[in-house]
Amino acid sequence: MAAKQFRFEELEVWQKAATFSMDLFDLADVLEQRKYFRFAEQLRAATLSVTNNIAEGSGSLSKTEFATFLNYARRSVFEIASELMMLSRKGYLSSKEVNKSLPVLEEESRMLLAFMRPLRT
Repeated sequence: MAAKQFRFEELEVWQKAATFSMDLFDLADVLEQRKYFRFAEQLRAATLSVTNNIAEGSGSLSKTEFATFLNYARRSVFEIASELMMLSRKGYLSSKEVNKSLPVLEEESRMLLAFMRPLRT
């Protein structure tokens, strides 16, 4: 495997988000197959926001700025959870499809919060 070039690649919180993103992209593909294109697009955008904000923040020169980007990523995790819940309520995704994602999102949120705390002091 090639050496990691960017700081964020070393971060467990980014690695976990990147891995889980594949599952969320799969759900977006399901939405597209069902012709729910706007919902698929929104899910992909929110999913990319998590990893992108972690990556962007890791390039910050200050800890406070990095924490701000981690907070943006955490807010996107909440956006994804809300979107999945609403899609399930509407019947666009099954509760089974959604319920397997929610614990992972909750864990990601906790990881981001734990990572942010020491940066804000």
